[in-house]
Amino acid sequence: MDISLDLEPAFELLGESGAQVAAGALIGAVFGAAAQRSRFCLRAASVEFADGRLGPRMAVWLLTFSTALFWTQLMARAGMLDLAEARVLAAPGSISGAALGGLMFGAGMILARGCSGRLLVLAAGGNLRALLSGLVFAVVAQMSLHGILAPLRQSLAELWTTGPTNVELSAWLGLGPDFGPALGAAFALAALVIAARNRVSATTLLAGSGVGFAVALGWAATSAIAAQSFDPAPVKSLTFAGPSADALMFVLTPGARADFDIGLIPGVALGAMAAAVWAREWRWEGFEDVAGLRRRLIGAALMGMGAMLAGGCAIGAGVTGTSALALTSWLALTCMWIGAVATRRLADRPDAAPETARGAARAFP
Repeated sequence: MDISLDLEPAFELLGESGAQVAAGALIGAVFGAAAQRSRFCLRAASVEFADGRLGPRMAVWLLTFSTALFWTQLMARAGMLDLAEARVLAAPGSISGAALGGLMFGAGMILARGCSGRLLVLAAGGNLRALLSGLVFAVVAQMSLHGILAPLRQSLAELWTTGPTNVELSAWLGLGPDFGPALGAAFALAALVIAARNRVSATTLLAGSGVGFAVALGWAATSAIAAQSFDPAPVKSLTFAGPSADALMFVLTPGARADFDIGLIPGVALGAMAAAVWAREWRWEGFEDVAGLRRRLIGAALMGMGAMLAGGCAIGAGVTGTSALALTSWLALTCMWIGAVATRRLADRPDAAPETARGAARAFP
């Protein structure tokens, strides 16, 4: 069975570049609104785990993760997208980068009080702390990609690579095409069990699954664009490391090229803002003491470097890359969990996270 999206009308109306921006903005808006309503956050889930419990945040994160995995793999099986063309699989993977970058990112998101995607959603809801941290993240990500930190990142990434291409888990393990959807369904079942024990509402679960489905939509849209575009277009989905850096340079550099990533960041922000306004949760939130601000900025810087080293952020590697069954993404996600749990237990006091507690109280009364 081969199912594909016909994008010719969009190309004729908007042009190929405009269609990519529109796709990024629309899918980003779905992600932003769903993430705001579900309070999706890897940092919050890892805090629960580090504190010895499987709570509502873990249920939401696991449902998002499983939804992205299930639908991405199912769409690939149906011929809607070609994951073999995705950079996360077609390019060499970095084992050393995934491990070191994952640890850095995990530690950074604990200190910054949220991963890069969560910071963008919070900033769209009026949180100035998240806005400043997100800007630091974008600047350090750009420095790590093309700036002064690029040589260090490249040397660390080249310590151990997978070869001419990355490793796709189902092929590496000798399993068939049903492995991906089956694994996603198994994780979804676990998420629903945890959700039932914590009495997470159906609305919150639907929003959490919407975050994961947006990732699958991103794969399908960019795969269709790549197949039907005259100009080369990468097959990708949601991530916030490269796009944050690209969006920053787009507004600073005349003549920069617009693509899917350039539409993604404002799309997420507008979707999250609309959801916050609709729920009457949009409010200005200012800065705290200097010590709290310092740790947030250090955390954001660690995430910026860590995401570029790991091949993606908590969304880019931890949900998007893993949904493609890329080995290095699964390793990066594992190391993000290790870095987050270790930092929570060693350097993050349980009573030092009022923002997380307030968010949990609003999301899960």
